Amino acid sequence: MVSGQALIEVRESPYQDAARMLDAMVGFLGKNRMTAYLAMMAVRLAELHRVLKDTGSLYLHCDPTASHYLKLLLDAVFGVRNFRREIVWRSGWVSGFKTRTQNWIRNHDTLFFYHKDHAADWTFNKQYIPHDEDYERRGGGENPKGKAIDSVWDDPKLYSPNIKSFSTEKLGYPTQKPVALLERIIAASSNPGDLVLDPFCGCGTTVHAAEKLNRRWCGIDITHLAIGLIETRLFDAFGDEAGYTVHGVPADIDGARDFFDRDDRTKKEFEKWAVSLLRGYAQAGGKKGADGGVDGIFRFGRDREHTAIISVKGGRAIGVPMIRELDAVVEARKAQIGIFLTLHPPTQPMRDWAARAGTFQVEGFAPVPRLQIVTIEDAMERGVRAVDTPLRHGSDLKKAVREKDKTA
Repeated sequence: MVSGQALIEVRESPYQDAARMLDAMVGFLGKNRMTAYLAMMAVRLAELHRVLKDTGSLYLHCDPTASHYLKLLLDAVFGVRNFRREIVWRSGWVSGFKTRTQNWIRNHDTLFFYHKDHAADWTFNKQYIPHDEDYERRGGGENPKGKAIDSVWDDPKLYSPNIKSFSTEKLGYPTQKPVALLERIIAASSNPGDLVLDPFCGCGTTVHAAEKLNRRWCGIDITHLAIGLIETRLFDAFGDEAGYTVHGVPADIDGARDFFDRDDRTKKEFEKWAVSLLRGYAQAGGKKGADGGVDGIFRFGRDREHTAIISVKGGRAIGVPMIRELDAVVEARKAQIGIFLTLHPPTQPMRDWAARAGTFQVEGFAPVPRLQIVTIEDAMERGVRAVDTPLRHGSDLKKAVREKDKTA
């Protein structure tokens, strides 16, 4: 289970303390999922330490499953003297489901806080929360700034959005964190204009908070599903004010063809990338397996009550049977629109068949074709405008709340 390549990379790196620590863990725990994860993290922690400024900081979020092992790896990579704090983050209230456990109820995660160099003039801006009403009533006020925040973060505003059904920032991403949590971290350990890096950026909470606080940022993720979601999130929250460049995705149609032809293992990633061009959401999160002719979906309508199904085809062998198949899937799924998204130009018989499939209409809007054929080249150039819908559409995930103003 342990990645041999990861072990080799650590052993051949300058981080020999980390290599010895990792070997000891493998010797104690054996080769299993945990040590595979720790080997993967050791490589990444070493690289993060390498690129971090001497005045920079690192925050690592984890749960108790591996926190004690990760602390040892962090000590080995960053040095014991550069450990600053272990922060207890209470991620929410105790639900009825959690109370069923025959044990102490776990209701927190851990944040490890390290500096690159304890001797450097590292950045730290002390953070405060308002005093409670009793404090003010008793005549307190030695500090007008408020109460200094300690290492136990249990403010309700930091609770995970996924446990709050009423949360306006809940997007539906399973590991989403609250923007307020990342705002606190970024505000404390950086200044406006500084660079914030999140190498596992998921649904983009860190880059959202960094953009809001006027920091430069870099977010990394290996899935096109996540990158597409982050682009949509930034557009919803900041409109055209969020200026950024996406690296590692095709920049033109030749790049798209190369992406498809590169390797059979990339086909699912190609489909997820293609779906993201239309701000759609990959079927079943883009997981491998039978998709039933559905590679992605998006919702549209005033309350996103209507569904469009996306079928992605990258091969040259396309024809009318594929349009008929999409028509059947739209009918079976009780969707309103079907989008055939193709890397290669469709034939005229395909266009003719789609044109005969009828229209869909929302009251007050002109009818639109029920089956639509869109080339990936057109989707790359026009994005969501390549699809004809009565109302603006979006993914299955909820829309991010528009940010009124960025803060310094």
